Amino acid sequence: METPESLADVRARIDEIDERLVRLLAERQGLVKTAAAFKADEQDVRAPDRVERVVALARRRAAATGLAPGVAETVWRAMIGAFIDLELKEHAGGS
Repeated sequence: METPESLADVRARIDEIDERLVRLLAERQGLVKTAAAFKADEQDVRAPDRVERVVALARRRAAATGLAPGVAETVWRAMIGAFIDLELKEHAGGS
C-alpha cells in the first residue's frame, strides 16, 4: 500500500475505508434485525454475557492486528449499544 503524500490523500483513504465500514455495518444490521425474531424477550436482546464475549474477542483481534484494544472496545461497545437499541425496536415490532 502506497504511503499517502498529503493530508488530502490521507483523508481520501479514510473516506474509502469509511465506505467499506458502512457497507459492513449495513450487513450487520440486517443480521441484527433477523436475530430479533429468534429472541423471546428484552433480556435475550440485551444478552450481557454475549456482549462481553464479543467485546473481548474484538480486543483480542485488535491486539493481533495492531489496533489499540481500548479503541476497539470503545467502538464495539458503541456499535453494540446502537444495535441493541435497534433490535429492541425490532423485537417490539417497530421499525
